[in-house]
Amino acid sequence: MNTMTAVRTTPRVDSSFGAPLRVEGSPSAPLRVEGREGAPLRVALADDHAVVRAGYRRLLELEADMAVVAEYGDADSAYSALCNGGASHELPDLLVLDLSMPGRSGLELLRRLTLRRPELPVLVFTMHESAAMLDQCLRAGAAGFVTKSSAPEVLVDAVRRAARGERALSPDMLALQVAQGAGGPPHARLSSREFDILTQLLAGQSVDEIAQTLRLSVKTVANYQTRIRQTLGVVTAVELLRYGREHGLSGP
Repeated sequence: MNTMTAVRTTPRVDSSFGAPLRVEGSPSAPLRVEGREGAPLRVALADDHAVVRAGYRRLLELEADMAVVAEYGDADSAYSALCNGGASHELPDLLVLDLSMPGRSGLELLRRLTLRRPELPVLVFTMHESAAMLDQCLRAGAAGFVTKSSAPEVLVDAVRRAARGERALSPDMLALQVAQGAGGPPHARLSSREFDILTQLLAGQSVDEIAQTLRLSVKTVANYQTRIRQTLGVVTAVELLRYGREHGLSGP
């Protein structure tokens, strides 16, 4: 697990976003976050691994100001519950979202929630540690991005900050973002849809499978694949996979 060794007596400000970033180890106590009418913060979890959900459910519920009120094992069930399942006052205050789930990806769910429930903060919690994935999630409307290799207290702190309306990045992703600088690699020029299809291709899905998942025609997905390869400067599927590994876009 990553640990945070820096100790500061004042909040550090992320100059990219202007949001204070509390550093673990600071002598100042973390700010409590309350949900509706002073109740604990209502958190929902979306992750396809039940054991993982159970782990960070226990972690969050150790905090007096948090309560996990819903869990979802895939993007479609999360979207149905959050967008069609009830009135606004019945929604959680924040969603913790994994990106790698069966069917529609977490990134696709994030985009759809941003359109349908823009008032709901979404904190991405994922194994992906690439600057490109971070950029895509922030562009899609994520309130924050935390890697699963982070220390437990980083997730807890990020939930609080995202609920307060602050940008919440785990330290490793903040450092990666700063190191990336301006410009970026070829995949940074992909559209949101192209990047989503790229990640599914790198996960081993065929054009037919992607078309079925995204409810697009096979021809449309094939055209996307062609444009993706042209943008990345690759020709074959093997070269595409190599590009994904070299740029940290393929999962372990």
